[in-house]
This record gives sequence, C-alpha cells and structure tokens, in this order.
Amino acid sequence: MRSRVYITFIALLILLALAFIASRVTNFVQLFFEHSGIAITQDEVAAAYNTTIPDSRPQLIPKIIHQVYHNWHDPMNETMPADWDELRQSCITLNPGWEYKLWTERKSREFISKNYPWFLKTYDGYRFPVQRVDSVRYFLLLHYGGIYLDLDNGCLSDLTPLLYYPLWVTDGGRGALSNNILASRPNHPYWTLLTNSLIPYNYNYIFPYVTISYASGQWFLTAIWQQYHAWLPTAAIVGKEGAQENRLHRLMMDDRPEAARWVYFSQARGGTWVNWDNRMFLWIGDHLFLLGLGISGLVAVAWWGIRRLCCQRGREYTKLKDREDNDV
Repeated sequence: MRSRVYITFIALLILLALAFIASRVTNFVQLFFEHSGIAITQDEVAAAYNTTIPDSRPQLIPKIIHQVYHNWHDPMNETMPADWDELRQSCITLNPGWEYKLWTERKSREFISKNYPWFLKTYDGYRFPVQRVDSVRYFLLLHYGGIYLDLDNGCLSDLTPLLYYPLWVTDGGRGALSNNILASRPNHPYWTLLTNSLIPYNYNYIFPYVTISYASGQWFLTAIWQQYHAWLPTAAIVGKEGAQENRLHRLMMDDRPEAARWVYFSQARGGTWVNWDNRMFLWIGDHLFLLGLGISGLVAVAWWGIRRLCCQRGREYTKLKDREDNDV
C-alpha cells in the first residue's frame, strides 16, 4: 500500500512539473505570434501626416535621435566604422534641426550612474556587452524620449511624421517584436514597467542567444509589451474608443518582398552580437509548430508512462493480496 501511495505522489509531482513547464513554454511561444497594440505601416504614417500640413495633431515625441556605439572589442577606440557612419549621417542630413545624441560606452555608463544608480550594478554585471546596449536604450527613451535607432539602420526620409504617436516599437511581421528602432515621449509608463523588469528578468539562460534575447533584448521587450497591454483597462470599463487610445503602436518593418514598403528607415550590416547558437534558435523560430508538437508529444508519452507504471503496480498489489487470501 505504501509503495502505491509513494508512486502516486511521485507521479503527481512529475505531472505538476510538466504542467508548469508546459505553461511556461506556452507563454514563451506566444511571444512569437500575434502581438497586442495597433499595427501601422509606414505608408499609413505618411498618409496621416500628409492629409493636413501643417499637422493639427500634437507632437508627442521630441525631435531627438539616439544611437549607441559601444566598441567592446577596443573600448578606447570610439571611431565608428565607415558604413555605420554613413547611415548615421543619413539621419542627421534628412532631419535638420533635430538633436542628435551618440552614446559611447563611457557616456552610457555615466548616464546610468547619474540618473539610475539603482541599476548600475546590473548594468555592469551583464554577461554579454550587447545587453548594456539593449538596456541603456530603454532608459534613454524613458528619460529623454525621442527616436532610437541601431547603428545598422539609416534614414530614408524626414522622421517628423513619426512624432505624433505616444510610443511605438517596430514589428518585423513574424516572430517577436524588434528593439532595433524605438520611439516615445519621455516618461512613458511602458518604459517604466520595462526598466523596472530588467532586474527580475536578468537570468543566465545557458544559451547566449536566449540570455541576450530574453533578459534584455527583443524577447524581453515583447514579453513586457504583452504584459503592459494585458494591464490596460478593457473596452467594457472605459468604452471601445478609450481602450483603443491606450494601446500602443507597432510600426511595421517586414522585409519580405510582398510586405508594405519602408518609407523612413533602411537596414544594413548588423549581427555584431551573433553567437554560436543563433542559427539554431533562428531555425526553431521558423519551425515553432514542430517545436510545439514535439513538446506535446513528450508530455503525452510521460503521461502514458506514468499511468502504465501506476496500473502495473496496482495489478501486482492485487495479485499479491489474492495470493495471501488463498493461503489463509
């Protein structure tokens, strides 16, 4: 009898563990499918701006362009590669009168130390240098507002039409959201939630790609994006229009040939943070259905094995009891 209770207890623990893992995997996989917020193409942004010139809508985002250059291979050398400098100049040239801020490794750390000292220990302790580039951009937008661009992104036209939305991120149309181009007004609550979540999410997930993406990068940004929208008042509380106004925008930047054209930004050489496991996880990202099918299969096999073990033990106990009765 004790043996059967023990086996049942162990089986329940295993099932609870599998259920917990399955729920975590399900929540994680959802990061790569449909996202909350309002999708808007770059053509739609241009059309909304060109309808009335000058635009009667209030400008919410300040005319500031942020870029971050950390030369972690040679920290003393702050000279930018020529191709990235050309992209940078395209944004400066096409946006006269804007404030341009280039954040080097030294300036970034000074900014964090002065304005967010509570985060400095985490900032310095990141396992991968690119995580400091990821995290400082969030604090810059929280503090100053403006538009942030990665160094492998350039400008194709004046960015002014993008300033009439409280906050937007970029969406490649498949997979997680992107953190390569971001914009907002200062002190937006989304950045408050996100920056306050950096320390709780700061885990070593063994694989470099997962650690970078989920502790500070685009997976992390997507998880907080979904969490932020889940906390918004529903239409039943504030009315349909009020709920719509609270949602944030996803600026579409799908690079597939059939997708909407890019009006404001270009894409060039990147991948400076690529590690050995990137290709593996990119393959997984393209085969999420197979991954989900495999996990479901493992859970089913584990459940079948546990039930078979319990039934087998039960039959052995019954046979032993019948034998004892016959002996008596």
